[in-house]
Amino acid sequence: MSSIRQVQITFDCAEPERLARFWCEVLGYVVPPPPEGFATWDEYQHSLPPEQRDAWFACVDPSGVGPRLFFQRVPEGKAAKNRVHLDVRVATGLVGEERLAALEAECARLVPLGAVHVRTLYDGTDACIPMLDIEGNEFCLD
Repeated sequence: MSSIRQVQITFDCAEPERLARFWCEVLGYVVPPPPEGFATWDEYQHSLPPEQRDAWFACVDPSGVGPRLFFQRVPEGKAAKNRVHLDVRVATGLVGEERLAALEAECARLVPLGAVHVRTLYDGTDACIPMLDIEGNEFCLD
């Protein structure tokens, strides 16, 4: 059996482009170029039938290392806690007050973008900050 080397993370959402652009800011990702034959994403969107416009959007790691994030519009809203979430690893290798300070600084950067600070978990050594993205999806600063 061969190993899978690539994975894409898909989000069901109400506003794919808006959520993709939020995650670009969180992760330092970028919007990939529009499909071949189109100068802009707007031009591509306007080429589609009205019911297919704004149905999906994506963002990618500019270094090519991280997974592609894909956002697809669905009719239903978020109904329950996510069973899978992203851990945004901003304080790897840090402990104690230094770790907490790094997590709090990242939290302070994300809240003006529309993220919601749920709570801060800190036991004197380890810390993490559960948050919500702009559509209410859980993620953690770790």
